[in-house]
Amino acid sequence: MVASSAEIPRPPERALGERAFDVAIWGGVALLLVLGVRSAEIGKISELLTGGQNMRLLGAQFLKPNFTDYRLYISDMWLTIQMALWGTAFALAIAIPLGLAGARNLTPIWVQQPVRRLLDVLRSVPDLVIGAIFVVAVGLGPFAGVMALAVNTGGVLGKLFSEAVEAIDRAPVEGVRATGAAPLHEIVWGVLPQVAPLWTSYALYRFEANARSATVLSLIGAGGIGQPLFDSINSFAFEQTSAIVIVIIVAVSAIDLLSQVIRARLL
Repeated sequence: MVASSAEIPRPPERALGERAFDVAIWGGVALLLVLGVRSAEIGKISELLTGGQNMRLLGAQFLKPNFTDYRLYISDMWLTIQMALWGTAFALAIAIPLGLAGARNLTPIWVQQPVRRLLDVLRSVPDLVIGAIFVVAVGLGPFAGVMALAVNTGGVLGKLFSEAVEAIDRAPVEGVRATGAAPLHEIVWGVLPQVAPLWTSYALYRFEANARSATVLSLIGAGGIGQPLFDSINSFAFEQTSAIVIVIIVAVSAIDLLSQVIRARLL
């Protein structure tokens, strides 16, 4: 039996003010894109076609990776992964307390707002700038890169952790509180069990991202796979560049697969 048109519910109508706000938002985004055409040199998109000869020469060299120094590449990639792992571990030590303190439903506004602003500062400063500061403090080497990753990632994870806490179901927390438990017990038994899987997923994703970010930190002397990568690019040895890129892709893909397995068991 086919339902009549009178029985089909009509979609909810949005207020004129809400529709006007949406139009203003998306219109503003479109306007910003138009205004940025010249500044971002979008007109150079045609050069992707006119420079095809150069791209073909570069592509031909990339198709012939040179793995002569593969032992060095693997060793440097392993160092990069270790930097990413320790950077993420230190970031968790920063993000967990700040994420809890920055949640609106756990702390008063006079605590929550300063913590949120601190997290804004931590994640706003680029990794290279933070790394350069730590190079001055501790000298060249991987530890400066580890701390640069820790500070920036700590700010990112702290914000994500606090937002996850703000989205929890209050019922388990109220249940723990009804037993006369202390505030710390409310967090341990009412909050953390709800957010732990999501927190773990966020941390694993940032570990993957840090494995890539650690490559760039070689520019400030932090070591790792980035140093031979940039040396090969600067010397136009694109066969070696191709080999290094392949090593990075394989390593990051392996990390991603491992992260998927861990997330699948937790979520």
